[in-house]
Amino acid sequence: MSMLTPPGMGGKYRITGNQYPRMRRPRNHRRVVLTGISVIAVLGLIGWGTVQLIDVFGGQFGFAHANAAQGSHCRNGTSGSPADALPQPNAITVNVYNATPRTGLAKATADQLRQRGFTIGKIGNAPAQYENKVTGTAVLLGGPKAQSALKVLSTQLAAAQGRTDPARTGASDVDLIIGNGFGSLDPKPNADHALAALAHPSPAPSASRKSC
Repeated sequence: MSMLTPPGMGGKYRITGNQYPRMRRPRNHRRVVLTGISVIAVLGLIGWGTVQLIDVFGGQFGFAHANAAQGSHCRNGTSGSPADALPQPNAITVNVYNATPRTGLAKATADQLRQRGFTIGKIGNAPAQYENKVTGTAVLLGGPKAQSALKVLSTQLAAAQGRTDPARTGASDVDLIIGNGFGSLDPKPNADHALAALAHPSPAPSASRKSC
């Protein structure tokens, strides 16, 4: 009789051999399947998290380089803040023309613009194509390269209509053609406020890249 057989038991209850019999529980296939699904889910989450970290840090890295490149462009003068890109009033030459039957408007308006820091060029009657044909307040006319100068001049007369003459090549020479609806330039405090807002616009409420 084996020493593993309990006392008083024999016959069919007799245990032979020198090792305990192994009592293995039947496999639970459902548990195996659930365990496999859990492992796959965990691996998927780890992989997704890794991708997100790469994306976040990669985006910040690219964003920093974009800002650095933009700053480099600003230092090189190829782009910049609105204040850097806009010319000062004294760098803009304004030709003032009167397209109305009223006399003295061109000279009086030119004197006001001069007092506000603009450089005055020609003063006189409007060319034939505009004479008595400007029904609005005024027309601001300049070439394709003079768009910044036109914006600065428009702060003095918000109701004026801007137009581009493709034949003109200057960047600082613009025309103010006074129309029949003209009364006077905008009050100086209003014009100064508009010029300051143009040079230093408020940041947009939505997230966007910083300008130089």
